[in-house]
This record gives sequence, structure tokens and C-alpha cells, in this order.
Amino acid sequence: MADTIDVRVGFRLNFELSDETPMLFVVEPRPHPHQQILEHREVLNPPSGLQKYTDHHGNIVWRLLAEPGKLEVMQDLLVRVPAQPDPQHPDLPKTRVENLPSDTLQFLLPSRYIDSDLLLQQAWDQFGSIQGGWAQVQAICDHLHGACTYGAGSTSSTTAQQAYSSGLAVCRDFAHMGVAFCRALNIPARYAYGYLGDIDVPVLPTPMDFHAWFEAWIDGEWRTFDARHNQPRVGRVLIATGRDAADVAFTTTFGSANLAQMTVWADKVTDHTAWETQANVHVR
Repeated sequence: MADTIDVRVGFRLNFELSDETPMLFVVEPRPHPHQQILEHREVLNPPSGLQKYTDHHGNIVWRLLAEPGKLEVMQDLLVRVPAQPDPQHPDLPKTRVENLPSDTLQFLLPSRYIDSDLLLQQAWDQFGSIQGGWAQVQAICDHLHGACTYGAGSTSSTTAQQAYSSGLAVCRDFAHMGVAFCRALNIPARYAYGYLGDIDVPVLPTPMDFHAWFEAWIDGEWRTFDARHNQPRVGRVLIATGRDAADVAFTTTFGSANLAQMTVWADKVTDHTAWETQANVHVR
């Protein structure tokens, strides 16, 4: 079996702007030891003086001043990732707070969408007796996957506690809830988002979108968990991580901007000749 696979990921965003508008985008996959960018194409139409910088979480941020009218922002990537599903380490222990690295401590605290203080008692009542760091986090995922229904009902302003109380969630909410319960249990956890295609699983009928999951600090590393799907998956491409979704919104506009159209793709590539000859399928 091959150790790696190649996936083609990308997006196209079409905006309508009534005024000159400063904009930020967190859309470019961040450096990560388990993903290698092989091909990289970008389109910014019209050109708007794109600048890039790295934020304090290590994410790549695009910054531009968009002119009034129509704006198209597109990126198309070929990324090499492990062929195996997300690693599983069920016996990993929990690290005591006093032994945690200092840079993980911020991920124990409540944040804009992670009201972990409101879930503190419930977290300890339900998961506190479970031994082991991985076992606790997996129990959280099992519970959320069964207790909450994926679908309409959540909004872009829903906190973890609000989503949990409603029983309705999208991937963003599942990630926020997982992070909140982890933090309540003194396990550092952070929000993660990127691409996850339907690779080695039944293809979903809904249009492709960016996907959110979370990472928990267990036994010296950030470990991937996904309460939405609650099964190891192949082909995950990480774009960014942060305290919650507020840190890694795929676009932030400082003014009025109408997102008229959004397209996202994430597909396994088996024929590299086809990749080269059909590279303009998404790039107009």
C-alpha cells in the first residue's frame, strides 16, 4: 500500500463590493509535517496588491484592498498527504496542567465561541472518571456524535454551549463543542479547519465546503479529532488552527462585501497526467 496520496483541493470565491474594502483571507494551507504542496495556483481578479503574513498561530493570512465591483479569489492546489486514516492512539495518557508546555495554556481558556466554563460541571460529571487523555477526548467525540444532529439550526454566532443545548450542529459547532469539553477537562484543545474530501467513504450529496475539526494536546503532540464524522478519515488538508472559528474565518471584510458565489473542491488524484492536462478545469 502506498504511504501517500495526492489530493487536489481549492476554492473560488466571487464577491460583489459597493466600495473600496479591506479584506483578509485565511485560506492557504499552513506548513505541516504531514502535508506537502506539490502544485500551487492562485487567481486574484482584478489584481489588488495581495500581501501575505503569518499570524501568531502560525497561519498564513492574505491581505488586500479590494476595489468596488466584482472580485474573484481562487486557489488550486495539489497536496501530498498520508494514505492512511487519521492516526489513532487510544492508550495515550493525559498530561497534568503543571506539566503542559506554556504555549498550550491559552488553549485551556474560554474564548469567543468556546464557553467551556458553562460546560465545566457537565464535563466532569460525564467524562471526569475516564482514565487517559485520548480515552477522554474520544468519549467526548462519541457523545457529541450521538447527541447532536448534523444539519440546519446553527448560525455563525452560535457558541459551543448554545449548539450543545440545541442538539443541532454543523461541523463548525461539532469542533467548538469538542474543544469546549476538552478545555473544561483541562485538556488543551484548538479549532482546526481545512479540506476533507469524500475519500474512501460514501460521497455525500451536499456541495463540498470547507470542513472544521479540532486538535487536542495529548502526550506531547496535537492530535486530530473529528466529532462530526467520528471516524478516522483519509485526505485531510489543514489550512489553519486557532482558539476558535473567530481566529480562522476564511474571509473577513472591513466593510460591505456580498459573497455571491462559493465553490470548494477536494478530490483524490490518481492520474497525474490528467492533473497536468486538465489543470484549468477550475482555473478560468
